[in-house]
Amino acid sequence: MKVYLDDTQPIFQQIARILIDEIVEGRLKEEERVPSENELSRFYNVNRATVRNGLQTLLNDDLIYKQRGIGMFVKKGARDKLLAERRKNFEQDYLRPILEEAKKIGINSELLIELIKRGEI
Repeated sequence: MKVYLDDTQPIFQQIARILIDEIVEGRLKEEERVPSENELSRFYNVNRATVRNGLQTLLNDDLIYKQRGIGMFVKKGARDKLLAERRKNFEQDYLRPILEEAKKIGINSELLIELIKRGEI
């Protein structure tokens, strides 16, 4: 599935984020080869240097590794590392804003729980 790049943040960061999402969602599995710079630059129609910066972000974060002459691969434990980080940030990034808005508009905890159970929120 093609994800479109936009001007909300640097393209290399968007490419890194897309690859991180691929790892988190299990589409890029541990020890699986990551698409090459050439493949990604053609797919997103961007400069190879831009893609290289995105991949370097993942290398710096210890999520992928290079195998000389073969390519880059998702590091063992990368998905667990990313999931732990996202779970850690979940309350601050998502839950707190929802709870604050619910409070502002008069949704008490019982109603909020009911809405969650019904899948409406």
